Amino acid sequence: MSNVLHVNEQEFDELIKNNTVFVDFYADWCGPCKMLGPSVEKLADAHHEIKVCKVNTDQEMQLALRYGVQSIPALFVIKNGEVVKQNLGFVPYEVLESMIQ
Repeated sequence: MSNVLHVNEQEFDELIKNNTVFVDFYADWCGPCKMLGPSVEKLADAHHEIKVCKVNTDQEMQLALRYGVQSIPALFVIKNGEVVKQNLGFVPYEVLESMIQ
């Protein structure tokens, strides 16, 4: 069973209030997003102390706009509602790990 949450805007807003959240903005048609998927799953499985979620930019356009997502995959770490780290494009798993440290 996957530990990655697939959230809509309302669920996302609730999730980021009091948690550390790793967010992967993606789309189903995006090749680099698909390549990143297994690493995001691995991160969620290895780090239960954070919430790992994916936001489909085709379905949640307003949320993507709010965070200035212009290219995907777009990766964010949000602590208590504030963006503390972000990265753009496909990156190796080690970069995901370093983002949550």
